[in-house]
Amino acid sequence: MAQKIVQAFQPRCFVLTPDKLNEFGCDRKHWLVFFVAPLRVLAWHEAHRNVGKSSASSTVVPPDRPQPMPAVRAGSSLWNRPGLLALGLVLVTLIVFLRAVEGGFVDYDDADYVTANAQVQAGLTWAGVRWAFTTGHASNWHPLTWLSHMLDAQLYGLTPAGHHLTSVAFHAVNAGLVFLVLWNLTGAAGRSLTAAALFALHPLRVESVAWISERKDVLSLFFGLLALLAYARFAAARSKVNTASAPPDRRRGWGAYGLALLCFALSLLSKPMWVTLPFLLLLLDYWPLRRGGASVRVWGRLVMEKLPFFALTVASSLVTFWVQQRGGAVASVTGLPLRARLENAGVAYGRYLLKTLWPADLAPLYPHPGFWPTGQVVVATLVVIGISLLVIARRRTWPYAVVGWFWFVGTLVPVIGLVQVGIQSLADRYTYLPGLGLILALVWGAQSLVARWRIPPLPIAFGVLALTATCAALTWRQIGFWRDSERLFSRAVAVTKNNYLAHNNLGFYFAQQGRLPEAIAQYETSLRIKPDYEDALNNLGHALAGQGRHAEALPYYEAALRVRPRHVEVNNNYGNALANLGRLDEAIRHYEIALRENPQHADTHNNLGIALAQQGCLEAARDHLQEAVRLRPQHAGSHSNLGNVLAALGRLDAAAGQYRQALRLQPDDAQAHNNLGNVFAEQGKLEAAARQYQRALELNPHNPETHFNLALLRARQGRLADALRQVEETLRLQPDHAAARRQRALWQAAPR
Repeated sequence: MAQKIVQAFQPRCFVLTPDKLNEFGCDRKHWLVFFVAPLRVLAWHEAHRNVGKSSASSTVVPPDRPQPMPAVRAGSSLWNRPGLLALGLVLVTLIVFLRAVEGGFVDYDDADYVTANAQVQAGLTWAGVRWAFTTGHASNWHPLTWLSHMLDAQLYGLTPAGHHLTSVAFHAVNAGLVFLVLWNLTGAAGRSLTAAALFALHPLRVESVAWISERKDVLSLFFGLLALLAYARFAAARSKVNTASAPPDRRRGWGAYGLALLCFALSLLSKPMWVTLPFLLLLLDYWPLRRGGASVRVWGRLVMEKLPFFALTVASSLVTFWVQQRGGAVASVTGLPLRARLENAGVAYGRYLLKTLWPADLAPLYPHPGFWPTGQVVVATLVVIGISLLVIARRRTWPYAVVGWFWFVGTLVPVIGLVQVGIQSLADRYTYLPGLGLILALVWGAQSLVARWRIPPLPIAFGVLALTATCAALTWRQIGFWRDSERLFSRAVAVTKNNYLAHNNLGFYFAQQGRLPEAIAQYETSLRIKPDYEDALNNLGHALAGQGRHAEALPYYEAALRVRPRHVEVNNNYGNALANLGRLDEAIRHYEIALRENPQHADTHNNLGIALAQQGCLEAARDHLQEAVRLRPQHAGSHSNLGNVLAALGRLDAAAGQYRQALRLQPDDAQAHNNLGNVFAEQGKLEAAARQYQRALELNPHNPETHFNLALLRARQGRLADALRQVEETLRLQPDHAAARRQRALWQAAPR
């Protein structure tokens, strides 16, 4: 990978401190702005670009390191303005990724995180904050991510563009922060900018940015990069290599240490991917900070220095494992043997490396095959071991390769599949942090070759621009596949083999669009690949039920429950099918199982309320329907069902209020208009009732019940001719309507 050389390598760490703020017309409030307004961070760096740099005389370059050939003179104003470079990178990243704002929500966890999550949709509330810190919803514990989604819901509602914009903005700022982190650590502006641009614009980043549910990626990287910046400041303050006029400020150093620890904690609260940070800090101590040397005692001190970071790592790992195991995301040892997991780890490392170098056929999910072909396992494992041995052997001349490669290898450990979470063998999103290390090694390695071969600056610059532009074009194209579920999963089916999840999710999309035959075909394909896939079994049953084939749906629900007996959605849907077949006692039992697993499941409260009402248990039905309305206040059907129960209990005013709320949310609900008309008729508000019935018939002129209700109302008003016309229409639509036949006979016999 070619890279433009811009200045001589300097091994000391460059940091940003507020020592000379007044000199630049600023004050220390910018440290606060650094966190609350990320874009101001970049401006702050621009204003303080020279703070903390040592004089040229203090720079020591080890004799065994290749000497770079500067492409621009040392005093060049462009390369001395890192804040300006960072802002430029932020803007370029925004331009490339703004295409994601055109996309919608997708049928891939977005329901769990936003569109069907009542807690998130309620916005930022104290109850929501408490829920965020105590829930293991979606088999994850990441309270800051939940709070981020809540804030988006409060600002944008369910408009996907706003949610996408937040993720894009975080990623753009992260691009600038990556450059500033590398520049602070190495002082090499050109290499840092190249690495940051390739990181930000690489197609592997698309999944982390364009997928709303992956907000946790961009959020955790944001705080993780801030932790690295703070650690760089701490390392500089503690360093014994400093200018004579500026002795180490140990007090300020420990403040930066605390800031790094805080940002690390915030990163873990966003996503536990950064649990490897203590090891990463030790790598950075080796290079480029060079804090360790050859002394075992010094390295022991550096390890002790990281103990608070290790403590947070252990705590986060334990919580994450417990939550994911409880949520059913962690595969059991018997379900996926150790050998299969070890084989997949070796293959995954090789595939991640290949996808970084050649990002073709990217997909939202690569299913775990169980066991890989022996040849692939051997080749991938040998490649990983070979590269590891090579960089270790050349550690004196390639220190950047040691750090970059083991950054890549080490930060992938939590998601490499040794503890299998989910059904994937690997995932593009898992490269968001590890990919940065690999790109660092490649860029610095390319610089070494350029320096050795003395390649002129101009072709280097063109090569870097061409590579970056190619990445941007591929990324732009990849973002287009995330526009909607049909494109996303059609692409996954096209570029992967035996992707039962993609077929299932594509079927779910078709079902949502009312394309049930196509949905059923996709579910059946998914089940041919994996016959015990409980989600496809559930969805196929649901699709059959949607066609009124409830009895045919039952075996699929039962098969899904054999795989996962406590599956909330399956128990809820199975209950619905049983209720539609008149088996209310069995339906109620399965609704109760679902609610024991998830007491916050609004659909199940609604369905259980309906079943209890059908059994005449009106008080219990009211309680569950009120809970459904509380959990999902924007669901018109729950308000309408609660209105029905309240009307049956004789609480007509309260019932009318629920019907009005339902109609506010869904004005074209003919049944709600009909039911509100019934309440008004009971209250003697005959004209108001007539208006509701007439509106219901405008929306649905083929409902015999509404025609009959209007006929009864006209008879009460003494308008028998109108009543007879409505009852005749009732019988035309439903000839066996016994009540309509009786009323017609009575009215026809009545004296005129």
